[in-house]
Amino acid sequence: MSTLRVTVEELTVHEHPHADALELAQVGLYRAVVAKGVYRTGDLAVYVPEQAVLPEELVAELGLSGKLAGSAANRVKAIRLRGELSQGIVCRPKALNGADLVRAHEDGADLAAELGVVKWVPPVPVSMSGEVEAAPGLLPWIDIENLKRYPAAFSEGEPVAEKVHGTACCLTFGVRDEHVQVTSKGLGAQRLALVEDPKNLYWRAVRGHDVPRVAAEIAGELGASRVGVYGEVYGDGVQDLGYGADSRRGEPAYAVFDVAVDIGGQLRWLDPQELTAVLEGRLPVVPTLYSGPYDARLVMELAEGRETLSGRAVHLREGVVVRPLQDRYSAELGGRAIAKVVSGAYLTRKGGTEYE
Repeated sequence: MSTLRVTVEELTVHEHPHADALELAQVGLYRAVVAKGVYRTGDLAVYVPEQAVLPEELVAELGLSGKLAGSAANRVKAIRLRGELSQGIVCRPKALNGADLVRAHEDGADLAAELGVVKWVPPVPVSMSGEVEAAPGLLPWIDIENLKRYPAAFSEGEPVAEKVHGTACCLTFGVRDEHVQVTSKGLGAQRLALVEDPKNLYWRAVRGHDVPRVAAEIAGELGASRVGVYGEVYGDGVQDLGYGADSRRGEPAYAVFDVAVDIGGQLRWLDPQELTAVLEGRLPVVPTLYSGPYDARLVMELAEGRETLSGRAVHLREGVVVRPLQDRYSAELGGRAIAKVVSGAYLTRKGGTEYE
């Protein structure tokens, strides 16, 4: 999931092609459907992104009672309105006057706490949970921001990998004591590891694919003291999109999307080509859909369509992840240059699951 930030943004307003009473307010590359005439290009407004949970009073103030997602009808979710994808909410809460909007925009302030907005955390199934232990030496995964929110993050030739709808499995291998720690994305952010349990989905995946052995080999070859292997566990029984694999019995399906190595106290992420070469014949890797000059329009097109992981285009594609040919820092993102674009069809599908 992306980081939740509620910010004041300058809008670009477009006509809605299928509705006379509606318009499209653009923030970055996101577009949200708004009532016609409320905003003009250049106006400032609050942008509340997807996965935000709003307090009841704000829901009522915005006239959205009974119109949002979730059992309490208070969660922001992508929808289609008269055929156009609407992602997030554009609004001007009464708690903020014009001067407040200008100041928050200039400061880049996060207004989530002030407005009582929190991030939605999906429930964790029993197969993905378990007993946990403190893991200060863990190499956890990071939140990947959405390229639509940060469109200036890339301007060079970048590869694009398919985004897999599974659950992120993070493994850390320590050379000194050959210690293996396994966690999910959500638990890893809290520096917690899962105690080994043969019934746990993540441990079944790493043992079934012999990931600790591969991590140890990578450590030896690259002279690393710690290795982090980040893979997607997927298949029927994991999320609603199974890619033709059944993870309810036997070995769960698994594909690596990133590897980090700690060499001399410096953490380095393997470049895409290096990752593929290091893992060849050892572990499956998430498919690369394109590698070449970066083109935002092409990336948006690649985010849609059918998945390629199964080799049979079983269902729709979740989206894509964009990263440079050589790992680098992005001032726009404030961290690694890596971002995602999620398919509109995926966001608006029925009966979807979003376990971390």
